[in-house]
Amino acid sequence: MKKFVQSAIFIAAAFSVLSSVNVSAQGDALQADGTAKAAKLAPYQQRDFQDEVFYFVLPDRFYNGDESNDLGAAANDKKRAISRGGLDKSHKGMYHGGDLAGLTEKLPYLDNMGITAIWLTPVLRNQAMQADTSGYHGYWILDFTEIDPHLGSNADLKHFIDQAHKRNIKVFFDIITNHTADVIKYKECHGDDGLGWIVKGNDCPFKSLAQLAKGDTYTPLIPQGDENLKTPAWLNDIDVYHNQGDSNWVGESSIRGDFAGLDDVDTNSDKVVDGMIDIYKAIIDEFKPDGFRIDTVKHVNMEFWQAFSPALMTHAKAQGIDNFFMYGEVYSFEPEFLSRYTKQGKLPSVLDFAFQQAMQHSLVDQKGTDVLAKLFAQDHFYRTAHTDISNTDANQLVNFTGNHDMGRFAYLLKQSKHNYSEAEQIQRNLLANAMMYFSRGVPVVYYGDEQGFVGDGGDQASRQDMMPSQVASYNDDDLLATDKTTAVDNFDTNHLFYQTFSKYAELYQQYPALRFGQQRTLYSQNTPGIFAIQRTYTSQGKTQKLVLVFNTANKAQSLDVIGNKQKVGLVYESAENKKDYIEPLSFAIYQVN
Repeated sequence: MKKFVQSAIFIAAAFSVLSSVNVSAQGDALQADGTAKAAKLAPYQQRDFQDEVFYFVLPDRFYNGDESNDLGAAANDKKRAISRGGLDKSHKGMYHGGDLAGLTEKLPYLDNMGITAIWLTPVLRNQAMQADTSGYHGYWILDFTEIDPHLGSNADLKHFIDQAHKRNIKVFFDIITNHTADVIKYKECHGDDGLGWIVKGNDCPFKSLAQLAKGDTYTPLIPQGDENLKTPAWLNDIDVYHNQGDSNWVGESSIRGDFAGLDDVDTNSDKVVDGMIDIYKAIIDEFKPDGFRIDTVKHVNMEFWQAFSPALMTHAKAQGIDNFFMYGEVYSFEPEFLSRYTKQGKLPSVLDFAFQQAMQHSLVDQKGTDVLAKLFAQDHFYRTAHTDISNTDANQLVNFTGNHDMGRFAYLLKQSKHNYSEAEQIQRNLLANAMMYFSRGVPVVYYGDEQGFVGDGGDQASRQDMMPSQVASYNDDDLLATDKTTAVDNFDTNHLFYQTFSKYAELYQQYPALRFGQQRTLYSQNTPGIFAIQRTYTSQGKTQKLVLVFNTANKAQSLDVIGNKQKVGLVYESAENKKDYIEPLSFAIYQVN
C-alpha cells in the first residue's frame, strides 16, 4: 500500500529535464569539485562530528608493520609478563600481529577511500591470555596508562595520531569503564586459591543485592602473585568491584554482574567515578585523541554517565580539543531506550543499533520500507539541549550496518532464507551502505567491508585479517565482488566496494544537506519498494534541499507516486534509470531547484 505525505516532491516530472544528464561525467566532476580526501576538508580541529566518515578497525587484524612486537611484552619484562604471548596466526581467537605501525603505514589507503576518522578497538595494555583465547581485541584491560605491547608503545600511538592528523584524519579511542580484565576469583567457584572450579560449569551464578543482604555472598580473592597486576593501583582493591558473580544480562545483573567473568567495576562508588574520570582525563592529556567510543554503556548505572560525560567533555575542551566527541555502545534496537543515554546520561551520542536492525529488516528480510519510516519517525527522542555538553539530535547518531560483535551485513545476506545470488548480495550491500551514508547520522565502515568480507557469523567469525591470513575458516570465505580470498593481501583500491564507498564519501562531503540536513520521510510502503526522504539544510540564508529515493525491491519501481510538482536536478544515480522509473536495488539523489 502506498503512503502519501503532505508537501512531497513529484520526482517523475523532472525526468524530461534530466534526460541529457551524463551521470558518469558528473561523477568525474566530483573528483575536482568535492573530493572527500581529508586534506581538502576543514581542519580536523574545526570539523564538526557530523562531517566525519568513520572507519572502525581492530588493529591486530589490519596490518603488521612491526614484527618485533608480535609476542607483546619482552621476554625479560617481569612487570608485563601477563601481557606476553597469545600469538597464533592460524587461530581466529589469538593475536595475528597487526599493530599501530601497520595502521600508520596504511593511512593513504584509508585517506583515498574518503575516511576522515578512525575508530580503534581498545589499545591499552591487556591480559594476553584468558582461558583458551587471547586479548587481541583489546577489551581485557589491565593497565590504563600504557599501550598494549602487541600493538606498540605509547610513542607509537602518538606517532600514529600525529600522522593521521597530518592527513587531517581524526582518531577515536574505544574506552571501557564497565570492567577490567578477569583477575578476581571467588572461593565458592574457583577454590581457595582461585585457580580451579568447584561448581558445575564454569561460571559463578549472579547473586542479587537481596541475597547479599541476607548474607548469601561470594568470597572474592586475588590469586597469589596477581595482587598488583592492574594500573592505576586503586584498581587492585577488591572493594572497588561489585563481586556478585556473572551477569545473566537481565535486570540487576546487567548492571552489577561480571561481563563473561571480567571484573565488574563498582561504578556506583564515588571513588570509582572519580578514578575513571581521572584515568581518561590522563589519556586525553597524553594522547590528545579526537574522541571516545564507549563500550558496554548500558551495563553501567546511569548516574555514572551523568558525571563522567560532562567531566570528560569539559576537560577535553580545556585541553584545546574543541570538537572532542563521545558516543556510546548501547546494545538495544529501541530508539526510546537508546535515547535515554543522550538525554539522561548526557552522552553526546550513541551507536544506532535501531538503524542497523532497520537495514536488516528492509534489505535482508525483505520487509516493506515502512520499517524505515517507523525508525526515522522516532528521531524526536534524541533531541536534547545539554548546556554542559552540546545540543544533539538524530543527525549525530552513529550509523553502521554490522560490526565485530553481531557480524557483517554481508554475512546476514549470505545466510538469508531468500538465497540471494552473489550479484544480488552485492547490490543489497551497496544499497545498505548508501542508506548508511546518506540518511541522517554519521557513517561507519567496518574494516574489510570495503573489500567484500563476509565471515561466518559474529564475534571471532567476523574479525578477519586484511593482511594475508592463515585462519582456515576465514580463507574459505567467498568474498564479494572479487576473486581474492583472505589468504592474500586485501588492500585493493580497485575493489568495487572500495571505489563505491569513496564515491559515497565524495557526495557526503560535497552536499552539506547530507551531513546536517533535517530529514523528512516523503514516501514509504508496506512491501519492498520505494523509500523517499528529503533532507533540508539552511545556512547563511541559503537553503539546500535534496530528495533521496531508494528502491529496496528487486524490480524497477515507478516514480509517479507523489504530487506537488517541483523541478529537480539529478545529483547522482547508482544505476541508469529509465524515464519515470528507478532500477531495482538502486538509489538516486536529486536537488530541488
